[in-house]
Amino acid sequence: VFQGRILARRSVGRETRYEVEVKTRYRQRFPLVSREYLWVPNTCGCPPLQEGGDYLLMAWRHVNHEQTLNRILLRPDGYARPWTPREEQLVRGAARSC
Repeated sequence: VFQGRILARRSVGRETRYEVEVKTRYRQRFPLVSREYLWVPNTCGCPPLQEGGDYLLMAWRHVNHEQTLNRILLRPDGYARPWTPREEQLVRGAARSC
């Protein structure tokens, strides 16, 4: 779970790749650097992420069977909400209790 700003969007085949500036990490099961690519397995714009927007994102680390692909994946039904101070307050509270 992290707060990120969408810097760019690009369709790559049947997927969408977002370049994201990672601002705050709330729960870190795998390492994140200050800029990451976030992949969505569709090109329909679901979830709708706008360039320049700040979002609270819950993503998964995706490693393929051959262990040759390691990336951050946001599923179409994943958690992606516009970032607000209220969202931050809720996430910080949840992180303390988890």
